[in-house]
Amino acid sequence: MKFGGAAMANPRQIQKVAEIIAEEKRRVIVVVSAMGTMTDELIMLAHEVAAKPPKREMDMLLSVGERVSMALLAMALEERGTPAISLTGSQAGMITCTSHGEAYIKEVRPHRVEKHLSEGKVVIIGGFQGVSEEKEITTLGRGGSDTSAVALALALGGETVTFYKDVKGIHSEDPKKKPDAPLLKELSFDQALSFSEFVIHKRAILLASKNGIPLHVKSFNRELWNLFPGTWIRGVKLFNANSCYLKGCVYESRDERCEAPA
Repeated sequence: MKFGGAAMANPRQIQKVAEIIAEEKRRVIVVVSAMGTMTDELIMLAHEVAAKPPKREMDMLLSVGERVSMALLAMALEERGTPAISLTGSQAGMITCTSHGEAYIKEVRPHRVEKHLSEGKVVIIGGFQGVSEEKEITTLGRGGSDTSAVALALALGGETVTFYKDVKGIHSEDPKKKPDAPLLKELSFDQALSFSEFVIHKRAILLASKNGIPLHVKSFNRELWNLFPGTWIRGVKLFNANSCYLKGCVYESRDERCEAPA
């Protein structure tokens, strides 16, 4: 389960997200984005103290947004009697290259996640972030939380990833610009790539397509579920010769930026 910034926008929304999760009857892994516009606010804050903030320090700062979300959601679940624990990307075993601000996932080592799942806890993970082999905090760039969710699902043998968004599903055009754009029930991975600018990030779609894991996009508003069950993205695996093959999963493509010093 992946909840974006709109779903996590404020304490009331976080309570609603907790209700959705608490009703699940299976073991649950949740990836969250920063609350609302918090990432943008942190970027603005950085530029108030430095014209050109160092990329390493920006990663340290921006990773805070997801930490706030994950901790608050864990608190909301515990308040409902649902055992939960929050983990940062690094604690969840998200290993990346050293390219600050645009890191690529090299490997996922989900041992700690598996331990908490076996204890019956909902595991809430901060998306968008990871850690390099040099133990430096990194971020994956815009849309990185979507990619985190798919990577974790692959590492843990998840059957699908559901993205809870502020839309009913995927529309033929950006619904924020054209509200009457038709809702699409199903797309292939290829087709979904053309909508990556305003629904699911391209990197997440590519990662899912390489490994054949279906994606489901639906509204975080439960009142809409009966009328609008969302959009499925699935189809044939699309393998890339430049992909990294690790632990039976195809993670992100190698990029020369990942080989360069941070």
